[in-house]
Amino acid sequence: MNTADSMAVAPPASTGLGKRRTQLIHRIVAYGVLGTGSLFILAPLVWMLSTSLKTRSQVFRFPPEWIPEQFLWQNYVEALTLLPFEIFLLNTVIITGLSVAGELISSAVVAYAFARLRWAARNTLFIVVLATMMLPRQVTLIPTFILFTRVFGWKDTFYPLIVPSFFAVPFFVFLLRQFYMTLPFELDDAATIDGCSKFGVFLRILLPLSKPALAAVAIFSFQFHWNDFFYPLIYLFDKDKFTLALGLRFFQGNYGTDWHYLMAASLVVMLPVILVFFFAQRIFIQGVVYQGFK
Repeated sequence: MNTADSMAVAPPASTGLGKRRTQLIHRIVAYGVLGTGSLFILAPLVWMLSTSLKTRSQVFRFPPEWIPEQFLWQNYVEALTLLPFEIFLLNTVIITGLSVAGELISSAVVAYAFARLRWAARNTLFIVVLATMMLPRQVTLIPTFILFTRVFGWKDTFYPLIVPSFFAVPFFVFLLRQFYMTLPFELDDAATIDGCSKFGVFLRILLPLSKPALAAVAIFSFQFHWNDFFYPLIYLFDKDKFTLALGLRFFQGNYGTDWHYLMAASLVVMLPVILVFFFAQRIFIQGVVYQGFK
Protein backbone atom coordinates (compact mmCIF):
# COMPACT_ATOMS: atom_id res chain seq x y z
CA MET A 1 0.00 0.00 0.00
CA ASN A 2 2.81 2.38 0.90
CA THR A 3 4.68 1.55 -2.29
CA ALA A 4 1.61 2.17 -4.40
CA ASP A 5 0.95 5.47 -2.66
CA SER A 6 4.53 6.64 -3.16
CA MET A 7 4.40 5.70 -6.82
CA ALA A 8 1.17 7.62 -7.23
CA VAL A 9 2.56 10.73 -5.54
CA ALA A 10 5.97 10.74 -7.28
CA PRO A 11 6.14 13.41 -10.01
CA PRO A 12 6.79 12.23 -13.54
CA ALA A 13 10.34 12.48 -14.86
CA SER A 14 9.17 14.77 -17.65
CA THR A 15 8.36 17.50 -15.11
CA GLY A 16 12.01 17.97 -14.09
CA LEU A 17 13.09 17.86 -17.72
CA GLY A 18 10.52 20.52 -18.60
CA LYS A 19 11.80 22.81 -15.84
CA ARG A 20 15.36 22.46 -17.07
CA ARG A 21 14.28 23.26 -20.61
CA THR A 22 12.37 26.32 -19.42
CA GLN A 23 15.37 27.55 -17.44
CA LEU A 24 17.62 26.98 -20.44
CA ILE A 25 15.28 28.94 -22.70
CA HIS A 26 15.08 31.80 -20.19
CA ARG A 27 18.86 31.85 -19.93
CA ILE A 28 19.31 31.89 -23.70
CA VAL A 29 16.82 34.73 -24.07
CA ALA A 30 18.46 36.72 -21.24
CA TYR A 31 21.96 36.31 -22.68
CA GLY A 32 20.64 37.14 -26.14
CA VAL A 33 19.05 40.38 -24.95
CA LEU A 34 22.15 41.36 -22.95
CA GLY A 35 24.44 40.50 -25.85
CA THR A 36 22.37 42.55 -28.29
CA GLY A 37 22.32 45.49 -25.90
CA SER A 38 26.08 45.22 -25.44
CA LEU A 39 26.59 45.39 -29.20
CA PHE A 40 24.57 48.62 -29.41
CA ILE A 41 26.62 50.09 -26.56
CA LEU A 42 30.02 48.99 -27.87
CA ALA A 43 29.38 49.88 -31.52
CA PRO A 44 30.00 53.65 -31.06
CA LEU A 45 33.24 52.97 -29.17
CA VAL A 46 34.43 50.59 -31.88
CA TRP A 47 33.55 53.17 -34.53
CA MET A 48 35.47 55.85 -32.61
CA LEU A 49 38.53 53.60 -32.50
CA SER A 50 38.18 52.78 -36.19
CA THR A 51 37.80 56.45 -37.15
CA SER A 52 40.82 57.46 -35.06
CA LEU A 53 43.02 55.14 -37.15
CA LYS A 54 41.91 56.43 -40.57
CA THR A 55 42.79 59.31 -42.83
CA ARG A 56 40.31 62.14 -43.26
CA SER A 57 39.21 60.84 -46.67
CA GLN A 58 38.66 57.31 -45.37
CA VAL A 59 36.25 58.56 -42.72
CA PHE A 60 33.66 59.51 -45.36
CA ARG A 61 33.91 56.43 -47.54
CA PHE A 62 30.70 54.60 -48.35
CA PRO A 63 30.05 51.87 -47.49
CA PRO A 64 31.82 52.55 -44.19
CA GLU A 65 35.00 50.65 -43.37
CA TRP A 66 35.03 49.26 -39.85
CA ILE A 67 38.59 47.97 -40.25
CA PRO A 68 40.94 50.51 -41.90
CA GLU A 69 43.33 49.42 -44.61
CA GLN A 70 46.20 50.77 -42.54
CA PHE A 71 46.25 51.61 -38.83
CA LEU A 72 47.48 55.20 -38.51
CA TRP A 73 48.58 55.29 -34.88
CA GLN A 74 50.36 58.58 -35.53
CA ASN A 75 46.91 60.22 -35.50
CA TYR A 76 47.05 60.07 -31.71
CA VAL A 77 50.43 61.79 -31.58
CA GLU A 78 49.36 64.47 -34.04
CA ALA A 79 46.03 65.05 -32.27
CA LEU A 80 47.76 65.62 -28.94
CA THR A 81 50.43 67.91 -30.41
CA LEU A 82 48.11 70.11 -32.46
CA LEU A 83 46.65 71.54 -29.25
CA PRO A 84 48.19 72.49 -25.88
CA PHE A 85 47.00 69.19 -24.46
CA GLU A 86 49.20 69.39 -21.37
CA ILE A 87 47.62 72.74 -20.38
CA PHE A 88 44.10 71.39 -20.87
CA LEU A 89 45.02 68.30 -18.86
CA LEU A 90 46.45 70.35 -15.98
CA ASN A 91 43.36 72.57 -15.86
CA THR A 92 41.08 69.54 -15.84
CA VAL A 93 43.06 67.85 -13.07
CA ILE A 94 42.96 70.99 -10.90
CA ILE A 95 39.23 71.53 -11.33
CA THR A 96 38.34 67.86 -10.96
CA GLY A 97 40.61 67.23 -7.98
CA LEU A 98 39.45 70.23 -5.95
CA SER A 99 35.80 69.67 -6.86
CA VAL A 100 35.88 66.01 -5.83
CA ALA A 101 37.56 66.91 -2.52
CA GLY A 102 35.06 69.69 -1.85
CA GLU A 103 32.04 67.54 -2.60
CA LEU A 104 33.32 64.68 -0.46
CA ILE A 105 33.95 66.87 2.58
CA SER A 106 30.86 69.08 2.40
CA SER A 107 28.39 66.35 1.43
CA ALA A 108 29.64 64.01 4.16
CA VAL A 109 29.28 66.70 6.85
CA VAL A 110 25.80 67.74 5.73
CA ALA A 111 24.66 64.12 5.41
CA TYR A 112 25.91 63.42 8.94
CA ALA A 113 23.90 66.35 10.28
CA PHE A 114 20.73 65.09 8.59
CA ALA A 115 21.24 61.44 9.56
CA ARG A 116 22.63 61.44 13.11
CA LEU A 117 21.93 64.79 14.77
CA ARG A 118 18.60 65.88 16.25
CA TRP A 119 17.58 69.47 15.58
CA ALA A 120 14.46 71.45 14.74
CA ALA A 121 13.06 71.32 11.19
CA ARG A 122 15.63 68.71 10.20
CA ASN A 123 13.24 66.62 8.10
CA THR A 124 11.62 69.69 6.54
CA LEU A 125 14.95 71.10 5.46
CA PHE A 126 16.00 67.71 4.09
CA ILE A 127 12.87 67.67 1.91
CA VAL A 128 13.80 71.13 0.64
CA VAL A 129 17.30 69.87 -0.19
CA LEU A 130 15.83 66.94 -2.11
CA ALA A 131 13.45 69.27 -3.93
CA THR A 132 16.39 71.20 -5.35
CA MET A 133 17.41 68.03 -7.21
CA MET A 134 14.30 68.42 -9.38
CA LEU A 135 15.34 71.87 -10.61
CA PRO A 136 17.00 71.77 -14.05
CA ARG A 137 20.37 73.48 -14.02
CA GLN A 138 19.17 75.81 -16.77
CA VAL A 139 16.76 77.37 -14.25
CA THR A 140 19.55 78.56 -11.96
CA LEU A 141 22.11 79.25 -14.69
CA ILE A 142 21.41 82.96 -15.21
CA PRO A 143 21.20 83.90 -11.49
CA THR A 144 24.39 82.02 -10.65
CA PHE A 145 26.18 83.46 -13.69
CA ILE A 146 25.30 87.00 -12.61
CA LEU A 147 26.30 86.23 -9.03
CA PHE A 148 29.68 84.74 -9.92
CA THR A 149 30.72 87.11 -12.72
CA ARG A 150 29.23 90.48 -11.70
CA VAL A 151 28.88 90.31 -7.93
CA PHE A 152 31.96 88.23 -7.06
CA GLY A 153 33.99 89.17 -10.14
CA TRP A 154 34.85 85.55 -10.94
CA LYS A 155 34.82 86.01 -14.71
CA ASP A 156 37.12 83.67 -16.63
CA THR A 157 38.36 81.93 -13.46
CA PHE A 158 38.14 78.45 -11.98
CA TYR A 159 36.24 79.67 -8.93
CA PRO A 160 32.68 79.19 -10.33
CA LEU A 161 33.63 75.60 -11.17
CA ILE A 162 35.25 74.76 -7.82
CA VAL A 163 33.72 76.85 -5.01
CA PRO A 164 30.12 75.49 -5.34
CA SER A 165 31.50 72.00 -4.69
CA PHE A 166 32.33 73.04 -1.11
CA PHE A 167 28.64 73.68 -0.35
CA ALA A 168 27.47 70.07 -0.76
CA VAL A 169 25.63 68.36 -3.60
CA PRO A 170 22.01 67.33 -2.84
CA PHE A 171 22.33 63.98 -4.57
CA PHE A 172 25.48 63.07 -2.65
CA VAL A 173 23.91 64.29 0.60
CA PHE A 174 20.98 61.98 -0.02
CA LEU A 175 23.22 59.04 -0.88
CA LEU A 176 25.46 59.45 2.17
CA ARG A 177 22.55 60.13 4.51
CA GLN A 178 20.90 56.87 3.46
CA PHE A 179 24.16 55.06 4.20
CA TYR A 180 24.60 56.71 7.61
CA MET A 181 21.03 55.72 8.52
CA THR A 182 21.96 52.05 8.13
CA LEU A 183 24.72 52.26 10.76
CA PRO A 184 23.72 51.39 14.37
CA PHE A 185 23.06 54.42 16.56
CA GLU A 186 24.65 52.52 19.45
CA LEU A 187 28.02 53.44 17.93
CA ASP A 188 27.28 57.11 18.57
CA ASP A 189 26.14 56.44 22.13
CA ALA A 190 29.21 54.35 22.96
CA ALA A 191 31.56 57.00 21.58
CA THR A 192 29.72 59.76 23.45
CA ILE A 193 30.00 57.85 26.73
CA ASP A 194 33.75 57.59 26.13
CA GLY A 195 33.90 61.38 25.91
CA CYS A 196 33.80 61.83 22.15
CA SER A 197 32.18 65.00 20.79
CA LYS A 198 29.67 65.09 17.94
CA PHE A 199 32.39 66.00 15.49
CA GLY A 200 34.62 63.31 16.98
CA VAL A 201 31.92 60.69 16.44
CA PHE A 202 31.71 61.72 12.80
CA LEU A 203 35.47 61.89 12.28
CA ARG A 204 36.54 58.77 14.20
CA ILE A 205 33.54 56.43 13.94
CA LEU A 206 31.25 57.14 10.99
CA LEU A 207 33.77 58.44 8.48
CA PRO A 208 35.98 55.30 8.53
CA LEU A 209 32.88 53.09 8.26
CA SER A 210 31.57 55.04 5.26
CA LYS A 211 34.55 54.43 2.97
CA PRO A 212 32.49 52.43 0.40
CA ALA A 213 29.87 55.18 0.16
CA LEU A 214 32.53 57.90 -0.01
CA ALA A 215 34.34 55.99 -2.74
CA ALA A 216 31.12 55.78 -4.73
CA VAL A 217 30.58 59.53 -4.31
CA ALA A 218 34.16 60.18 -5.43
CA ILE A 219 33.64 58.11 -8.57
CA PHE A 220 30.37 59.85 -9.46
CA SER A 221 31.95 63.25 -8.83
CA PHE A 222 35.09 62.43 -10.82
CA GLN A 223 33.10 61.29 -13.84
CA PHE A 224 30.94 64.40 -13.84
CA HIS A 225 33.70 66.98 -13.49
CA TRP A 226 36.15 65.24 -15.82
CA ASN A 227 33.55 65.07 -18.59
CA ASP A 228 31.86 68.40 -17.85
CA PHE A 229 31.56 70.60 -20.91
CA PHE A 230 28.63 72.86 -20.07
CA TYR A 231 29.91 74.85 -17.08
CA PRO A 232 33.47 75.40 -18.38
CA LEU A 233 31.90 76.63 -21.62
CA ILE A 234 29.87 79.19 -19.66
CA TYR A 235 32.56 80.53 -17.33
CA LEU A 236 35.90 80.12 -19.16
CA PHE A 237 36.97 82.34 -22.06
CA ASP A 238 40.77 82.21 -22.14
CA LYS A 239 42.16 79.30 -24.14
CA ASP A 240 44.90 78.73 -21.56
CA LYS A 241 42.21 77.96 -18.97
CA PHE A 242 40.20 75.50 -21.06
CA THR A 243 39.57 71.95 -19.91
CA LEU A 244 39.96 68.82 -22.02
CA ALA A 245 36.25 68.75 -22.87
CA LEU A 246 36.45 72.31 -24.21
CA GLY A 247 39.72 71.68 -26.00
CA LEU A 248 38.19 68.95 -28.14
CA ARG A 249 35.98 71.43 -29.93
CA PHE A 250 39.03 73.00 -31.61
CA PHE A 251 39.00 70.07 -34.02
CA GLN A 252 35.64 71.38 -35.27
CA GLY A 253 36.21 74.37 -37.53
CA ASN A 254 34.02 76.57 -39.70
CA TYR A 255 35.00 74.66 -42.82
CA GLY A 256 35.02 71.10 -41.58
CA THR A 257 35.89 68.74 -38.78
CA ASP A 258 38.99 66.63 -38.43
CA TRP A 259 37.08 63.58 -37.29
CA HIS A 260 40.11 61.30 -37.15
CA TYR A 261 41.92 63.67 -34.79
CA LEU A 262 38.76 64.36 -32.81
CA MET A 263 38.08 60.66 -32.23
CA ALA A 264 41.70 60.00 -31.29
CA ALA A 265 41.76 62.82 -28.74
CA SER A 266 38.31 61.85 -27.42
CA LEU A 267 39.45 58.30 -26.73
CA VAL A 268 42.48 59.59 -24.83
CA VAL A 269 40.25 61.90 -22.77
CA MET A 270 37.84 59.05 -22.04
CA LEU A 271 40.60 56.69 -20.94
CA PRO A 272 40.85 57.86 -17.27
CA VAL A 273 37.08 57.58 -16.80
CA ILE A 274 37.03 54.10 -18.31
CA LEU A 275 39.93 52.95 -16.14
CA VAL A 276 38.36 54.37 -12.98
CA PHE A 277 35.08 52.63 -13.76
CA PHE A 278 36.60 49.22 -14.45
CA PHE A 279 38.95 49.27 -11.48
CA ALA A 280 36.21 50.49 -9.13
CA GLN A 281 33.24 48.80 -10.79
CA ARG A 282 32.08 47.06 -7.62
CA ILE A 283 32.12 50.30 -5.64
CA PHE A 284 30.34 52.10 -8.49
CA ILE A 285 27.51 49.56 -8.47
CA GLN A 286 27.30 49.74 -4.67
CA GLY A 287 26.81 53.47 -4.98
CA VAL A 288 23.79 52.90 -7.19
CA VAL A 289 22.40 50.32 -4.75
CA TYR A 290 22.81 52.68 -1.77
CA GLN A 291 20.18 54.96 -3.32
CA GLY A 292 17.53 52.40 -2.43
CA PHE A 293 18.49 51.96 1.23
CA LYS A 294 15.64 52.82 3.61
